[in-house]
Amino acid sequence: MTYNKYNNIKTNGCDSRKEARRLAQLRLLEKAGEICNLRQQVKYVLIPAQYETYPRFSKNGKRLKDGQKLIERKVEYVADFVYTITETGENIVEDVKGCKKGAGYELFKVKRKLMLAVHSIRIKEV
Repeated sequence: MTYNKYNNIKTNGCDSRKEARRLAQLRLLEKAGEICNLRQQVKYVLIPAQYETYPRFSKNGKRLKDGQKLIERKVEYVADFVYTITETGENIVEDVKGCKKGAGYELFKVKRKLMLAVHSIRIKEV
């Protein structure tokens, strides 16, 4: 039994028991043909990495290709599940939440708003 940073018990390759239960439900819906293209842990870039370009020179003073220095890392959101509803063709991005309080949930709310602003995708909370 292994625990992740929120003390959830990892189950069947999922980060929590609740997420594993939801995966089982979605797999049944996929077998029934109601949904298709079920994927787990899909990454979305919300803010790309920021680089600073600077000139580079060789030891004898010749100019080389410009170098890049990382200033800020990228910001990503990792969706628990992404699937398509068969009838409508609508793509659903789903996140399983156990506890809706604390710093982790506050960060999720910011990323949820960024997903809507950047990718025009609403996240379904389960």
